[in-house]
Amino acid sequence: MEVCGGHTITIHKYGIEELLPGNIRLISGPGCPVCVTTNDYIDRAIALARQPEITMASFGDMMRVPGSHSSLLKEKANGADVHIFYSPQEALDYAREHPQRETVFLGIGFETTAPAVAATILAARELSLRNFSVLVSHKTMPRAMKALLDAGELALDGFVCPGHVSSITGLGIYAFLANDYQIPCVVSGFEPLDMLESIYRLIRQVCEGRAVVENQYTRAVKPEGNRRAQELMNSVFEEADERWRGLGLILGSGLRIRETYAEFDAARRFDIDVPPSREHPGCICGDIMRGVKLPTDCPLFAKVCHPGDPQGACMVSQEGSCATFYQYKKESAT
Repeated sequence: MEVCGGHTITIHKYGIEELLPGNIRLISGPGCPVCVTTNDYIDRAIALARQPEITMASFGDMMRVPGSHSSLLKEKANGADVHIFYSPQEALDYAREHPQRETVFLGIGFETTAPAVAATILAARELSLRNFSVLVSHKTMPRAMKALLDAGELALDGFVCPGHVSSITGLGIYAFLANDYQIPCVVSGFEPLDMLESIYRLIRQVCEGRAVVENQYTRAVKPEGNRRAQELMNSVFEEADERWRGLGLILGSGLRIRETYAEFDAARRFDIDVPPSREHPGCICGDIMRGVKLPTDCPLFAKVCHPGDPQGACMVSQEGSCATFYQYKKESAT
């Protein structure tokens, strides 16, 4: 299983599956940060966007993710003040330039994006900025990988571990998978040859009866990771329980803003009533995130659900399994 949407793109874009023998199967896991973000978080973001004093600041991918009844893009079309930014720093700059507005940034993603959000919160504290906050739904990868194994739905023989995450965390976060579960792990880069070498390394471990953490992506990933980025995350965030689409509540799999920086926590600052969330009745995005079903198993795929009108989160981001299948495998699947 690859647990990074970037790896999923490489696999299907370059036809890597077709190069492998039939007894080797590649399964996409919960590696798209937009896809694993739950509807209740999106509904809360939409509720905040509807407040007249709030400017909602978001990465572009989040705009089109459907919540229970709407999306940020639809709210923007209806007059909500929703802006796309390419970094949390841009959102902070906007807050400085518009002191009369409350700017709320949507902090999603894995260990890759969390350091930048942490650095922005520290900058807001240094600037004594009182109109900037973050609605956090950051997730950490290892506990989700553990949850997949503990669920017992898949007989996984190895993990292709995410390169970008690992560049921040280092290799140690996967050691328990090899030691406790006897699951081979290889941290991979994103070029086709990176993926082929990583798959080869996993097969070699399986054939030799070994289970270790190997680093194929040595040009970007150090064994210890990025210590400065880790310090930033740890100074602003603390471990928390977090809900994942398709996986439910995973203990210790998220990051929340520490009490010291509570003034920048939008969940604490704004008391907003949000109705109970619901999923699209035909969407199987949760099953796809767990790897138990393929996008082509979904009755909505390429019919009523497509990139122009996504019915589920997996069809929104280019890293989502459904979007990747639609782009590279639609013809063979329909």
